[in-house]
Amino acid sequence: MIEQIKGGLVVSCQALDHEPLHSSYIMAKMALAALEGGAVGIRANSREDIIAIRKEVPLPVIGIVKRDYPDSEVFITATKREITELLESGCEMIAMDCTKRDRPNGETLAELVAYCRWQNPAVELMADISTVEEAVMAQELGFDCVSTTLHGYTSYTSATKLYDNDFEFLKSVLREVDIPVIAEGNVITPDMFSRCLELGAYAAVVGGAITRPKKITSRFVQASVK
Repeated sequence: MIEQIKGGLVVSCQALDHEPLHSSYIMAKMALAALEGGAVGIRANSREDIIAIRKEVPLPVIGIVKRDYPDSEVFITATKREITELLESGCEMIAMDCTKRDRPNGETLAELVAYCRWQNPAVELMADISTVEEAVMAQELGFDCVSTTLHGYTSYTSATKLYDNDFEFLKSVLREVDIPVIAEGNVITPDMFSRCLELGAYAAVVGGAITRPKKITSRFVQASVK
């Protein structure tokens, strides 16, 4: 999959159970719209959504499962349970939280990587990171690529955005690792997408700015009352 998405736009088609568009059918149609718009890949949440999307479009899928656990802040593909579900979905790549935070049930990131490689070596692995150190750790663990997904979304990076200082964080990650770096998280305009690629990002993932009409509507409304 990694070769298929090089230099392109991956569209994240996700709607959680409390959101208006929560439906595998709707996410599959969203993926179809992304395909027709020129996307080279899809990022999707849950086995059910991924199966529906793969029936609708021929694009490769980055799969995740978001699930909350009481004993951990990690919620993106946190345990073997989620990896098993994703392996059953047929997705080409699995993305998982690769932060320094403790995982649920005492499981470790190294164990999850080994489990996935053992179950299906053909499935590629993406590391969702929030710091440069985590990107380096992901490379050492054998991930196929890293994504800046969680920068700004962990307690120790919450004061920052990916686009701060002309994407300085992205530049730092690119300097420190040799595996492909995917720009993701707060890539919210076409100009930002282009800038990420210009700086050397292998590809970029855009979600909310394309596939979350509630969030898009809210941005317009907030702008009107300033």
